[in-house]
Amino acid sequence: MNRKIEKEELVEEVILALKKLKENTPLVYHLTNIVTINDCANITLAIGGSPLMSFCKEEIEEIIGFSASVVLNIGTMDKSMRDMAIAVGKIANRLKKPIVLDPVGVGATKARKEMVDSLLKEIKFAVIKGNMAEIKTLLEIDSLSRGVDSLEKNEIGEEIVRLAAKKFGSIVVITGEIDYIGNQQTVFKVMNGHKKMGLVTGTGCMISSLIGTFLGGGNNPLVSGVGGVVAMGIAGELAEKNFVGTGSLKVGIIDNISNLDENTIRGKEKIFLIF
Repeated sequence: MNRKIEKEELVEEVILALKKLKENTPLVYHLTNIVTINDCANITLAIGGSPLMSFCKEEIEEIIGFSASVVLNIGTMDKSMRDMAIAVGKIANRLKKPIVLDPVGVGATKARKEMVDSLLKEIKFAVIKGNMAEIKTLLEIDSLSRGVDSLEKNEIGEEIVRLAAKKFGSIVVITGEIDYIGNQQTVFKVMNGHKKMGLVTGTGCMISSLIGTFLGGGNNPLVSGVGGVVAMGIAGELAEKNFVGTGSLKVGIIDNISNLDENTIRGKEKIFLIF
């Protein structure tokens, strides 16, 4: 989607995309981190997809062949992850399956940065999703982070999205207190969500799974990026209203994703077009 799209049109596209993926139940292959793998599987199921996780290099070509999309998350990197990730990306590109890249903690260590640089050099991604520190690191811009957590503010989100989209030829999603999603032509900001979501590990990984599921439903990358972000934000807001503790908050997020529908999106979305 290289043309300008208005906010009202985008909301309609997101609603249609949700309906489409629920009808199609896309299978989403994940090469993801072991800390949040169960959460990613459950959130994929909740939105209407079918998750498949495998770390076996010998079966990935067959798996990707019958998958609708791929989520590549480097969160818990080990020695085998580099070769496996590149193989997954190349196979998915060859088979024309859209990929979401989540470069978790890319600025934390030299090894992570080298691995992600190799991925970006050799593989085409439909969507690149990260926090501000991660996306700035991909652009070789100094950033502030602590491990996998960003210490950056998102005030320049629009500018960074456009720079990254130009450099990598992907839809770029920057998550944070305010989320930014876009390409060189169009950037949207989403102001759904609640600060208590930061108390639950894996919400960022789950957003990547949601985006991957939207992609697997046959939706374009911009709509998929906004769809995944706004779905998680709305679910977090609704879960926080019944906050008891961090455990029930995570369950509440998954519950609200499973109940997400057209009326909820229309009534709760906080999507804004940035000119």
